[in-house]
Amino acid sequence: MTTGSSLMNTVTLTGNEYLLVYNVFSLVVASMFAAFVYFLMNASQVAKQYRNAVVVSAVVVGIAGYHYFRIFSGWSDGQFNEGYRYADWLLTVPLLLIELLIVLGLSSEKRRPLTIRLVTAAVLMIGLGYPGEISTSDSTKWIFWALAMIPFIYILAILYKEITAATKRESAGVAQALRLALGLLLLAWLVYPIAYLFPIIFGEDSSMAETVRQVGYSVADLLAKPVYGLAILAVAKLRTREEAPSAN
Repeated sequence: MTTGSSLMNTVTLTGNEYLLVYNVFSLVVASMFAAFVYFLMNASQVAKQYRNAVVVSAVVVGIAGYHYFRIFSGWSDGQFNEGYRYADWLLTVPLLLIELLIVLGLSSEKRRPLTIRLVTAAVLMIGLGYPGEISTSDSTKWIFWALAMIPFIYILAILYKEITAATKRESAGVAQALRLALGLLLLAWLVYPIAYLFPIIFGEDSSMAETVRQVGYSVADLLAKPVYGLAILAVAKLRTREEAPSAN
């Protein structure tokens, strides 16, 4: 568990709880960097118009791998900086949305305004969540949780609408892969607001709450970044095969 209101807090978890979080952080670091190499190796296997989606996936896991390495190193030294997570999310969440928009096959005229709206909402969501995350006041946490949920719901509503429309015009294989990508993103994103509330539900000083929160965030990041990236890669490869005669 972390104590104090500063960005760099002292880790007070001990025994199996400390070890569980330590091992999960280690797993995430290894997974992110392995995914980084994998995505770069596969980027050339997709058509040029979808290649940027795979490259963005590599950038996402590379950024996340760096921040998790910093988190893991700090945890090993008995300190934890909550700011690393939010710095990571501020960069990677907009990129997660961008890579999905690329493989949706939208025209640049439609994709550009969608990108602006979604990236703006993502930045608002992360920015609004941070003050509540570092606060020790339950009322402050609830206020910023509620505020962050507004752009959160807005983003999911837009993605659901666009992917539903896309699945109606795509082949069965691409439609299924797009639904899988949305499902993974939805599953991962639902973990974040729940894990956020654990210190409120079980108390700021609860070691169990802190353990579950850190593990929950880490598992959600694995689903939302490397696993989601694999789904994006699958969509890009399917599109490449279907459009082979016209692909460069």
